[in-house]
Amino acid sequence: MTKGHDVEMIREGKFFAVISYVSFLCIITLILKKDNKFALYHARQGLVLFVMEVVAFILSIIPLLGWLVGVFGYALFLLVSIWGIMQAALGLYCRIPVITEVSEKVIL
Repeated sequence: MTKGHDVEMIREGKFFAVISYVSFLCIITLILKKDNKFALYHARQGLVLFVMEVVAFILSIIPLLGWLVGVFGYALFLLVSIWGIMQAALGLYCRIPVITEVSEKVIL
């Protein structure tokens, strides 16, 4: 059961948690809501996702292989972002395979 303080924290951080999955907007959350655990949790995952998108963009420059990485990578990142947005909008902490593990190691 969630305590009243947690419910309030989720309510206050929900908007920022949602925008954390939209490209570089995770940086806004990291700056403005760094004291909100819920928003910060999603912002860290959004940051890892954004870095992975940048890496996929760089790899997409490679002929043929890069095209495949770009197409499949962007489709995967879009689906993961939509899922993260939905979970954040519902006020849930979601675990995204690989991304969550990496985001828990990020020191800000």
